[in-house]
Order: sequence, then structure tokens, then C-alpha cells
Amino acid sequence: MSDEKEIQLASELRFIIGRLSKKIRKTSATAEKLSLTERSTLALIFQYEEILPNELAAMEKITTQSMSQILSNLLNLGLVKRRISELDKRKVIISLSEEGISLIHKSRSEKDEWLNRALEATCTAEEQEILKKALAPLAKLLNFD
Repeated sequence: MSDEKEIQLASELRFIIGRLSKKIRKTSATAEKLSLTERSTLALIFQYEEILPNELAAMEKITTQSMSQILSNLLNLGLVKRRISELDKRKVIISLSEEGISLIHKSRSEKDEWLNRALEATCTAEEQEILKKALAPLAKLLNFD
């Protein structure tokens, strides 16, 4: 059983990471016109390069019908491409268009630039070193199920 101090750390960490993540998402004017799920879907397609719609739906924890609507909107915006699988003609493979790839890169660049400016404006060199040292333990949290 966790003691109150450990729970307090978890609570504060969750709150700060959540708020910072939300703030960073809002710093990208490029991706602002897209919903959070659309942005997340684009990031997944970027990560996997080619993926099936039902795989995307499972990763986003939404129905295939909802994913179909999201992909239709992204297709209309020219951000994704579809092609029929050569192995199974019933399957459609989704990938990013050049515009989709460009949007991902530009959005990430905007977020990185904002966060870099924020770090320089608000954190001392010593605090930045503390944050660097905290990256490894924070990364471990990503692998915990």
C-alpha cells in the first residue's frame, strides 16, 4: 500500500504533465484546426508509415465507424492517402500524404520551439540539468502497464 507522500507525488506529477501536455498541444497553430483524435491518428500513421483503419481504431480505442469518419476528414484535407492491399484486395492501407508529413514536421517543430523558449525563459541552467536527469525515470513510466 502506498503512503500519502507517494500518492501526493503521483498526483502532482499527473497534474503537471497533463497541463503541460495540453499547453504544448495548443502551441501548434499548424495542427490547431484538427481534433485531438485526428492529430493522434496522424501521429500513429507517421509512426507506422502504413496501417489498416481497424488497427488505428484499436490503438485510439474508438469504433471502426468513428475511425472511418476521421480518416474521411483527413483524406478530404489531403493529409492521408489510401490504397488497396495487394495481398488482400478487401483491405485498405492508410499512409500520410506529403502534406500530412509536412504538417507533422511543422507541428512538432512549433511545439519544440515553444518548449525551448519556455525552458530558456523560466528555468535556470541548473533547473534545466535537473530536467535532463529526470528524463530517464520519466521515460520508464511510458513502459509501465
